[in-house]
Amino acid sequence: MADKSLNRTEFVAAVAAESGQSQADVSRVVDAIFSVLATSVGEGTKVSIPGWLAVERTSRAARTGRNPQTGESINIAASNGVKVTAGSKLKAAAKG
Repeated sequence: MADKSLNRTEFVAAVAAESGQSQADVSRVVDAIFSVLATSVGEGTKVSIPGWLAVERTSRAARTGRNPQTGESINIAASNGVKVTAGSKLKAAAKG
């Protein structure tokens, strides 16, 4: 895995420096982006930013599992998950 990480505060500061906007403005935009992303994916809408990423809700069917401690069969309810796919520009940046 990566030996470096960029937390939210550092990310906002970097975007503010790159764009010339204030950190407060960038922070509001980041909040708005993730709010729209969460609402859209929650409603089942795929969000795609070509070349960068795509985010969509996935469905998992109900199934039977097994308790590893007792071996007893258990029912696992149907649920939703999230699939995030990296786009070509993001993949190219990761290759270095």
